[in-house]
Amino acid sequence: MKKLLFIILLTLSIGAKERIITLSPSLNEIVYALDMGKNVVGNTQYCQYPKETIALPKVGGYFSPSLEKIIALNPSLVLMQKNNQKLNSQLQKLKIKTKLVKIESLKSIKNSILELGKIFKKEKKANAIVDEIDHSIEELKGIIKNKKILIVFGHNTSLRKNIFVAGQNLYFEEIIVASGNQNALQSKRKGQPVLNMENIISSNPDMVILLAHSMNEKELTEKDLIEPWLKLPINASKYHAIYIENRYYAGVPSDRLVLFLRDFKNFLIKFKNREKALFN
Repeated sequence: MKKLLFIILLTLSIGAKERIITLSPSLNEIVYALDMGKNVVGNTQYCQYPKETIALPKVGGYFSPSLEKIIALNPSLVLMQKNNQKLNSQLQKLKIKTKLVKIESLKSIKNSILELGKIFKKEKKANAIVDEIDHSIEELKGIIKNKKILIVFGHNTSLRKNIFVAGQNLYFEEIIVASGNQNALQSKRKGQPVLNMENIISSNPDMVILLAHSMNEKELTEKDLIEPWLKLPINASKYHAIYIENRYYAGVPSDRLVLFLRDFKNFLIKFKNREKALFN
């Protein structure tokens, strides 16, 4: 009788185990950071961290997940960002539980971590992650002030056109402002505006940070990416303040945001030291 009861309880506990599908790298990383990685049964082809997540079944790309593949994995919860509204409606009609998460601003990133922590009953872990993010932001203050900083996406070896930069509504600008500086791009263009060489010269950044996590895959060197900027008549070229951020986490708003914040802090310190060397 006791043996039978044990088998029943074991079966119930297995049946109750959460089966999570994450439809963005950010959400995937947050779930693992909350110690729920063992419950992830599928994700997208862009989910590369942590390593064990690479071998999981892929349900498609960031903008084109497959409804059929998701259903086949029998999820109890599908986590997605707001770009998946249509899929969200389809899954709800099939009585599959979903959660739409907004991750754009610093506030929404932290709120999402806390919200998922509550869903998974991992509030303590979520609070610790958010506290670390807040602490890392505080550490940016007072290093340098009132400098114009431009954050650039991609691997530009030519600056004539198609230069994607951080606009006014992304968490990158909030990080710049929190450090006591300003986004070199002052416009109403949101997200990732596309600039050309004239736009860059007009914005005249004091510092340029190049987010180029795939530079090694593209067989590019730091020299390949920095040299075009040094040829521009902008303050950043005068200061030699063009820095490369080649870490994958830099473009993923998750718990690993703290790693980018530490790198950003180091760029500020480098600029401060460079300015001292030039003008003292």
